[in-house]
Amino acid sequence: MVGRGPTGAGVLVLSVLIVLTAEGCRGQKGDGCGPSVLGPSSGTLSSLDNPRTYPSDTVCEWEITVPRGKRIHFRFALLDLGDSDCQVNYLRLYNGIGSKKTEIVKYCGLDQNVDELIESSGNQVTVQFRSVMHRTGRGFYLSYSTTEHSDLITCLDKGSDFPEAEFSKYCPAGCLTSTEKISGTTPNGYRESSPLCVAAIHAGAVSNAAGGKITVVSSTGIPHYEATLANNVTSTVGILSKNLFTFKTDGCSGTLGLESGGVVDSQLSVSSVWDWNTTAGEHVVWGKSGARLKKPGLPWAPSPSDRQQWLQVDFRREKRITAIVTTGSDRSEYQYFVKAYRVLFSKDGKEWHFHRETNSSQDKIFQGNMDYQDKVRNNFIPPIEARFVRINPTLWNQRIALKLELFGCVPGGGRAAVTKLLTTSGSGSTPPPAKTKHPPHLSEATHTPDIRNTTMPPHCGKDVVLMAVLVPVAVVVLTALILTVACVCHWRNKKKSAEGTYDIPYWDRTVWWKSMKQLLPSKMMETEDSVRYSTPEVSRLAGHSAVPRLHAEPAEYAQPLVSGVPTLGARSTFKPDEGPEPGYSDPDLYDAPIPPDVYHPYAEPLPSSGAEYATPIVVDMGCHLPSKVLNFMGSGPSPLLTWTDSSHSGGSVYDTPKNANGQAMPTQDLTYQVPQNIPPKPAG
Repeated sequence: MVGRGPTGAGVLVLSVLIVLTAEGCRGQKGDGCGPSVLGPSSGTLSSLDNPRTYPSDTVCEWEITVPRGKRIHFRFALLDLGDSDCQVNYLRLYNGIGSKKTEIVKYCGLDQNVDELIESSGNQVTVQFRSVMHRTGRGFYLSYSTTEHSDLITCLDKGSDFPEAEFSKYCPAGCLTSTEKISGTTPNGYRESSPLCVAAIHAGAVSNAAGGKITVVSSTGIPHYEATLANNVTSTVGILSKNLFTFKTDGCSGTLGLESGGVVDSQLSVSSVWDWNTTAGEHVVWGKSGARLKKPGLPWAPSPSDRQQWLQVDFRREKRITAIVTTGSDRSEYQYFVKAYRVLFSKDGKEWHFHRETNSSQDKIFQGNMDYQDKVRNNFIPPIEARFVRINPTLWNQRIALKLELFGCVPGGGRAAVTKLLTTSGSGSTPPPAKTKHPPHLSEATHTPDIRNTTMPPHCGKDVVLMAVLVPVAVVVLTALILTVACVCHWRNKKKSAEGTYDIPYWDRTVWWKSMKQLLPSKMMETEDSVRYSTPEVSRLAGHSAVPRLHAEPAEYAQPLVSGVPTLGARSTFKPDEGPEPGYSDPDLYDAPIPPDVYHPYAEPLPSSGAEYATPIVVDMGCHLPSKVLNFMGSGPSPLLTWTDSSHSGGSVYDTPKNANGQAMPTQDLTYQVPQNIPPKPAG
């Protein structure tokens, strides 16, 4: 695999990845072997120069051993061998290793499509590949795992290959041997055309060394996918897609307080600090407080730049640490940054361990920054559980300069959630960490990783402890508020339905009712609470031809609707006066003429049946009309009389009820007729 070496010159190196563990002999031999990762639970292997045409006259043999009692199955991502003689140009799989191996299957020919899993009978398998002179053929690309992972996929399977909205698959170790590109990042998601397992490594869902289980969630695509760098994987810019995919998270990915200030300066320790004076006499300090990610100003820089320098964080209690983001100086005049580093951790500050990947016995060297300003994320798989964390730079540009943020949670505080974030880690056994009684000597030589360039945008999580307190409280308060409002609305609606109130605003009802009490009969006021109008009752009464009688107990006047003088309706009625005006002696309260200075306007029409009295719309206790109304009606009593009708030539404004034969009925029935229009008298 082509990668960037650890030197400042960026030398390109070609490496073949091989994993050897204590489970047994696993390895490869020959001159036709492609990039391979052979782990105790899963792995990948391929022909040389894949996916280009593999070289002629080469041979390679892989021996794979998994724990006793387990078996192995294989899945092909690519099988495209030259179509020459299958006796000398083939790929063979054998049960067992050494001289006692027996053949399982043999393949040759161009563009073979092998969908089924090929399964061994034991815990050891030999894979043999041989080529002769040929012109075409891209070789093969093969994944394997132990048989309990029946959902094994290959490193080339894409998100678009699985139509389910949510699904789980098993990624083999070694998918960084693939040359496929991904587009996107966490937490925004990955374009559906991206290989699932390569994206899972970039997101920190699994490690390249161990592989593991992933849970994928598909959703609607976005217009633009960012190019970022994380976990030695480079993602590229992507354009609009119909769908994207993300990974389920265990919830342990909140910031741990460096950027927010939850970790104070007294919790930071450094090996040394670089400080100097400018030509203007200004004292410049590259201190530990500058090591906080996104904090403006100079980062931390040690006085000498060598492999014995470190920056340490004391969380004061044990944390579960899942990831780290680093950057260098943010000033173009000081383009200093760390290219590679190791991570040490301790529970007591005395006994320290280097972080190692699953299935590895070597201290992990983390890929750092490729420039002075971009941010790079690395995930800890398995997570670190410790109180103290120490960053030890091993490679830098010009001199060491570092800003960082750590991510994680309190042990046991993670929560499962479907979000556009990194997901749970891979499976496999975890080797015991390398132990030292004191901080190790940091100048010893260590290997550096094969690097696939990649960068990561800033993670925007919040402090996990704060969120764990605020989120439940906010949910409880919001739920209680919603329930209270719902109960109050339900009670008010129920009360309104039971009482049959009018469809007018509450303040209108109370103000009008209080202002009109003095105009109603005393018996009406005594029983006002018992008088209610119901719309369903009105709708069941007879039509316009019948004029129902009112009950004498109590008197029922229609409630006014709005202020003003409306147009007279077909069934308008009048409300009788409460009593004679001072000085007026006529006892006939209904057939008496209206004095010139008294004006009763018309009320809105009442329903076709029911209570027949209406209260005036305009209440003018001073018996004076507004100037606009007088102008409209004219002056004097004559215009007013044109609004009413009477059976008497003397101009009585109220008619008596008529029976079916047209004869007048007694007025004590309290039923009024609709006024009849009379033609206006001629002038003069």
